[in-house]
Amino acid sequence: MAIILPHGVLFRGGAEERIRTKLLKDGHIDTVIGLPANLFYSTGIPVCILVLKKCKKPDDVLFINAAEHFVKGKRQNQLTDEHIAKIIDSYQSRKEEERYSKRISMERIAEEGYNLNISRYISTAVGEEEIELALTHKKLA
Repeated sequence: MAIILPHGVLFRGGAEERIRTKLLKDGHIDTVIGLPANLFYSTGIPVCILVLKKCKKPDDVLFINAAEHFVKGKRQNQLTDEHIAKIIDSYQSRKEEERYSKRISMERIAEEGYNLNISRYISTAVGEEEIELALTHKKLA
């Protein structure tokens, strides 16, 4: 089963935390897919897809960060066929890709308090280019 939810269910406390923890401990959460904001007419917030499986080994969870892979539209953003194919390929092969997909062990998720916030597990930070101060100073002078 795959369900579309707001990102908040991945990390909020209370009843959502209890449900999330139970699903994780029982080994039902297979994959978390983060999608970009403004994909749907009814809301502009980013959403995620939780893929649940009944008969899954509870050893890890696949995280896919597709939030930066979209085409900007006038009224709403869109996923192209290539974006969708990449998500499906990553899901089916469960392969890891830097800044895009990663398999996280249940032990690590338990250490994080059963928080499924994608940015906890997949870094989206881009390293900044190193600036040579002497050369920059010379250009400015």
